[in-house]
Amino acid sequence: MKDPSDVSIQTSVEQCLDAEVRAGPKPPRGFAAVHAEHAGFVWATLQRFGIHPPDLEDAFQDVFVVVQRRLPTFDWACPVTTWLFAICRRVAASHRRRAQRSLVGEDVHDVADPASGPEEIASGKQARERLERILQAMDLDRRAVFVMFEIEEMPCSEIADLIGIPVGTVYSRLHAARKEFAALLKRTEAERARRGGI
Repeated sequence: MKDPSDVSIQTSVEQCLDAEVRAGPKPPRGFAAVHAEHAGFVWATLQRFGIHPPDLEDAFQDVFVVVQRRLPTFDWACPVTTWLFAICRRVAASHRRRAQRSLVGEDVHDVADPASGPEEIASGKQARERLERILQAMDLDRRAVFVMFEIEEMPCSEIADLIGIPVGTVYSRLHAARKEFAALLKRTEAERARRGGI
């Protein structure tokens, strides 16, 4: 027969373990853990906000400089990705203000389809440049949702969870982004027609 004090200790231990299991895994609280777990998210988010490949490493570093400085005051009750998304947005806006440059003349590092002729390759490159110019002209928040949904094919519920907004807000931003994209595309096509299709 067990000693009554052993039973109460065992019950207490089981209750503590059950509470820990119910609480789930503890969030990473150190800088290294946040960096290790969310570096891919930050990199992808900066791309969604339109940071060009040559500037990505600098923007990525800028985000984690802010993270390191502000991590001690972060409220762990909030999703880390929501906080990181907001930091990425501010960093991207700052980089875009500084850059203010056109993509025309930049090297495109796409691998050409060997079956494509020179005209198809040139046409494809021009189409990608037009798309990038339109995306660069879009509002940052709408652009991010547009890229995640239309290009990366993420469902709206996943986008909402990732950036910490209601799914209705995702639908609203997506609707506005589609309208903005269509208007910018129309303007771009009109300018192209004026230049004779160039």
